[in-house]
This record gives sequence, C-alpha cells and structure tokens, in this order.
Amino acid sequence: MNILAAAAQAVVTDSETPPADGASAAPADATPAPTPLPEPSATPTVEVVEAADKLKEGVTAQSKTAGAFLERLDAIAVQVGHIRISLFDALLVVGVILLVITAAMVINRIGKRAIRKVGRFDETQKLLAEKLLTIVVWAAAFFIGIDLLGIDLTALAFFGGAFGLAIGFGLQKTFGNLIAGIILLMDKSIKPGDVIAVTDMAGNETFGQIRKIGIRAVSVTTRDEREYLIPNENLMINQVENWSYSSKKVRMQVHVGISYNADMNLAEELMLEAAKKAPRVLDTPPPTVWMSEYGDNSVNFTIHCWIVDPEEGVGNVRSTVLKNLWWLFKEHGIEIPFPQRDINLRGNAQFEALIAALEGDRAAKE
Repeated sequence: MNILAAAAQAVVTDSETPPADGASAAPADATPAPTPLPEPSATPTVEVVEAADKLKEGVTAQSKTAGAFLERLDAIAVQVGHIRISLFDALLVVGVILLVITAAMVINRIGKRAIRKVGRFDETQKLLAEKLLTIVVWAAAFFIGIDLLGIDLTALAFFGGAFGLAIGFGLQKTFGNLIAGIILLMDKSIKPGDVIAVTDMAGNETFGQIRKIGIRAVSVTTRDEREYLIPNENLMINQVENWSYSSKKVRMQVHVGISYNADMNLAEELMLEAAKKAPRVLDTPPPTVWMSEYGDNSVNFTIHCWIVDPEEGVGNVRSTVLKNLWWLFKEHGIEIPFPQRDINLRGNAQFEALIAALEGDRAAKE
C-alpha cells in the first residue's frame, strides 16, 4: 500500500511541474483571448493661414502685451471640420489683400506712365503693352498675396474647386472678350481712333469712332454722342466695316436731281464747283459727278467727293455741298423739280350731276 501511494504522489508532482523550456502548457481546448483594436488617432486641426502663427510668435517675442492681444484675437475662431479660421486670420487676410491691391495699383499706374513716355510705340502698341502689364501685375499680386499669407491651398481644395468651377462658367465670356481684345490690338484690325459702322437695336446703321478698347468691350461714340459698348468677341467673329483700317480717306455720295429741261453740262459743272467749295472736301482725288438714272420727275446725279476726317462727321459735308449747289442753281436758272401729278376725270352721269349742282350753287350765290 505504501508503494502505490508513493507512485500516485509522483505522478501528481510531475503533472504540476512546468516544462523545462519555460513555455506554459495550455489546455488543448482553451479559447484564445481577443486582440484589442487600436484607438483611432485624432485628426489634427489645420490652420489655413500659416503666416498668422509666425506673425504671432514674432510679435510675442518682441512684446508680451501685444502677443497676449493677438492670442485673444486668435481664440475667437470658427472651425469647419479640421479647418480652423480665427478672427486674427481674417484680419490678417484683409490687411494683406488691401496692401497687395494698393501696391498693384501703384505699380500699374507707374508702369502705364512709363509706357506712355516711350516714343517709338504707336497708340495701339502702347495700349497693348498696358493691357499685358495689367495682367502681369495683378497675376503677380495674387500669387504674392498667397505667399505672404502662407495659405494652405490643399486645405481649401474642395471649396476652391467649387469656386473655380463657378468662376469658370461665370467669367467664360469675360475671359473670351479679354483675349479677343488683345488679339484685336495685336493684329491692329481695330484700334482706338478708327471709324466703324455700327447698327443700333432698331436696325438703323450709323458710324462712330472707337474711343477705348477695354477688357470686356469696345467703346464706340457716334456723332450724336451716343456711346455703344460692343463686346470684343463680337468684333472678332462678325463682319466689321472699318472706314479707316488701311486709310482714313472716305468717299461720300451726294444725290441731286434736276429737271429734264435743264442744261446737263452746266448742271454738272455747277455740281463740281459746289463740291470743291466745301472746306473738308479733298482736291486729290478730285470730286466727280455721275448721272445715275432717269427718274420719274428728274434726271438724277451723284456727286462723289473724298474726305480724310470721317470722325468729324459726314452729314455736315453733304449739307455744305447741297447748300452751295442750291445757290449756284438759283443763280444759273437750273430747276430742281418736285413731284407733279396730272388727274384725268372721266365723264359719267354722277359726275355730270355733281358739276350741275356746283354750277347751280355758284349761280345762286351770284
């Protein structure tokens, strides 16, 4: 009995002793413990205006009072998602924008004055240089402002994309007119001082002088001081009648009718004399007179004369020629006819009764 008890005690002692390599013996059917999930890391807050922090640190190093004031301004903030915008950021942005805009306007004005003083440029080249200078200055001002503020554009990628899309659709015509204006100035097809024909909303055609080629439209002023703003793109894609494209000489017509009984040769000489007496009519090329047609009441002529200053008006030259011709025709007995009609009345019973009644009334009054 003692021998059996000692053997059983030895078996129990061996089962409770750990393995020699230090590994723990686990039961075969034991369930493993669950692995703990990693805790999500907090998304860092993004400061849109990085220059605000640098400026705040620099001011704090110089003056703790000013630094504390800036800290209070920075504490007033609005956070959208992980983007944080404080009152100090907004004030800094407004200040930098005003500074950049003022500097751009001053530089642009100085540059335009310098371009105006360049003698070897004509007016079109000066205007083109001014427009290119304006584009370069404002583009540089935009990027310099972004660099000064240290704005993180990646933080505004979503808003910038939506805003850029809206701007793209809204300013599509504006940029088209801007490029069209630059092209017009480069090829010199339309330039300030040119006289072009324009048509109003009622379809009446007149002419005017180009005063200015702007970013969006061309300003055309007519003789009655009406100003038409024509988009640059319209002048690019539509037909334009330019009276002074290659030369400012313009031939104008004055229509005149004389009686069939008048002396044609004398009338032509008087027409030429009336045209030559007009101060603005050129001697070279000289005025000419053409017989245009045999009209219902007159023989019609056309006086052709040339002027070199169409921007001063055409109607006033025509009026001067016609006034001169009026007095010359009066002096030499040339008749200017006017419409006349002959009425033939056919006799019938009613007409005879009417005549009789009228004669009876007249006899009664006598």
